[in-house]
Amino acid sequence: MELGVFIPIGNNGWLISTTSPQYKPSFDLNREIVAKAERFGFDFALSMIKLHGFGGPSQFWDYNLESFTLMAGLAAVTERIRLFATCAVLTLPPPIAARMAVTIDSISHGRFGINIISGWQRREYTQMGLWPGAEHYRRRYEYCAEYVTIMQQLWQAGRSDFRGEFFQMDDCRCLPLPTAKIPIICAAQSDAGTRFAAQYADYNFCGSGGINQPTLVGPSVARLVQATAETGRDCGALILQMIIADETDAAAMAKWEHYQAGTYHEALAWRDAQAEDDPSRDPYSQPMKRKTLGIDKLPTNQGVLVGSYASVARMLEELAAVPGVRGVMLTFDDFVIGMEQFGTRILPLMKCRSELRRAA
Repeated sequence: MELGVFIPIGNNGWLISTTSPQYKPSFDLNREIVAKAERFGFDFALSMIKLHGFGGPSQFWDYNLESFTLMAGLAAVTERIRLFATCAVLTLPPPIAARMAVTIDSISHGRFGINIISGWQRREYTQMGLWPGAEHYRRRYEYCAEYVTIMQQLWQAGRSDFRGEFFQMDDCRCLPLPTAKIPIICAAQSDAGTRFAAQYADYNFCGSGGINQPTLVGPSVARLVQATAETGRDCGALILQMIIADETDAAAMAKWEHYQAGTYHEALAWRDAQAEDDPSRDPYSQPMKRKTLGIDKLPTNQGVLVGSYASVARMLEELAAVPGVRGVMLTFDDFVIGMEQFGTRILPLMKCRSELRRAA
């Protein structure tokens, strides 16, 4: 099972709570986290893009760095770990994103990839006059398909004459070519999004949920496995998972309950109101997936593994055994401490990583 870290490009990471560790994003913080990930043999690090926070007293995600420039900086100070930036397709023409990717490929010597997001939070784009209207919800994966096609043509041939409904290229050029394949990640879990990922992506994030329920991802992963069987392509499932660990199960659970007590309910309400703009009622669409996965009232957007170091290692082994799971991308309550705990106390207990450790 591949290991990745979802680095905290936004303030306070992925805990929407007054009682969780409070911090602002910075290059230095993320460099320290990625350096630990590289030292512990992680396979990749990924940064999201968030353009408008949840506001109010919480100010959750009101402070954010920019993904491509952050990963360019991290590419220059790392040697082995793969790095993924997130591309909000409504903000960048595909040839510009393709050229930025080639530049970071050069900095990293072939260790760069892109996470494609179609755009679900309307407020992020209306603030800049970039929101194309409610029709985007219905056609966003058609838009993304054209977007990725253009990038791949430029990476493979250095030029594109693509003519589609959303984009028209006229002898568009992008040289030099990348030194290695630039993989594409998606975070689509609805039926339409999963079919898009199976056709165009190398990895897709499938939804985790609940507390200490690592196999709850099974139905979402199974949907991706079926879609890739139909396309005949290889698109692996990556699972986003938060880790709250301590010496004992009781100590870890006490920490988690403390974070829950400080939940920013107004921030959750603002997030959910934005998600309701999407008319889809697919169980894994933005308006529905948190309810489907049992995390709609939690101070986070992902499943949480809470326990002792041994318990967390055991639950990650269960996750690795789910058919179709290719890897896991981790978040932590405190990333600096959490990464150190994971690398020194949890990772040595994970049998699904033992072969890789011996090879290294």
